Amino acid sequence: MLIKVGLIISVLLQIGATVLAISLIRKTRYNVSWILISIAFVFMAFRQIYELFEVYSLPELPQHSPLSSWIGVVISLCVFIGTIFIRRIFEAQAELDKLKKQHEAKVLSAVIQTEEKNKRKFARTLHDGLGPILSSVKMMLSSVHGNKEKHDTEQVIKKSEAGIDEAIESLKQISNLMSPHILESYGLIRAIDRIIAKYNETEELQILLQENLGTQRLNHKAELAGYRIVCELLNNTVQHARADETTLHVLIEQKDLRIIYSDNGKGFDMNTIHEGMGISNIESRVKSMNGECNIHSSPGKGFYADIKIRAL
Repeated sequence: MLIKVGLIISVLLQIGATVLAISLIRKTRYNVSWILISIAFVFMAFRQIYELFEVYSLPELPQHSPLSSWIGVVISLCVFIGTIFIRRIFEAQAELDKLKKQHEAKVLSAVIQTEEKNKRKFARTLHDGLGPILSSVKMMLSSVHGNKEKHDTEQVIKKSEAGIDEAIESLKQISNLMSPHILESYGLIRAIDRIIAKYNETEELQILLQENLGTQRLNHKAELAGYRIVCELLNNTVQHARADETTLHVLIEQKDLRIIYSDNGKGFDMNTIHEGMGISNIESRVKSMNGECNIHSSPGKGFYADIKIRAL
């Protein structure tokens, strides 16, 4: 009687394991190996059912071993429990895939927002920088028509030439904003040196640069990302921090570019970061490079950023 109860339990466990295995086929994206395992479970279930039928219909058969029946029960129990844990693994993997997709969507959204912001900034720079200059040149040249005074004409031409020179200089600045020539020609450190020199000329903000790159070149994406990050950090300090001292470390560590930045400004509450501070731009740029970004600040205690991106 005990053997029969054990066999019934074995059959139920085996059927349960088979149902679980079949239900996981879709989650494995119809993997051939899992389909074969599921088929094996089906045959094992049929075998257990046949054995149970054999015991009930032919109980007098001496060749049936109780030990074999109990081994079957243990096997069925192990298979059932194992299938439950396998199902949990697939559910956990599905949850991880879902979180990964959500994370990728957030990063992509941040990158798109950054690009759109840069496009708006570029359009505004073109409109405000070149627009008035070219309009004034056009007006001056239009005034030449009907003006018979040679002296006045020469003055208009000189002013027009000065306006054109100013437009060319503005165009160079816009071009450098979009893709710095010095960065492409001489590398990251020379480009950062040029930015720092302009800030240090004002004597309102002193920037100390420490680096170990020298003239070493990195891949283009890393150099451009590093340059944009440094520009954003300096811009935040000038616009928001009211700092007078800033320390910038630009280091190559194995295959990574590491940027350590700090200022002695007023700081801010990390829970109340607003869009104009550009922190999200920095974080999204770092994430797009599969890097690491640690930013710390608090009111009255300045600003600190430790950023690492793959560079070689």
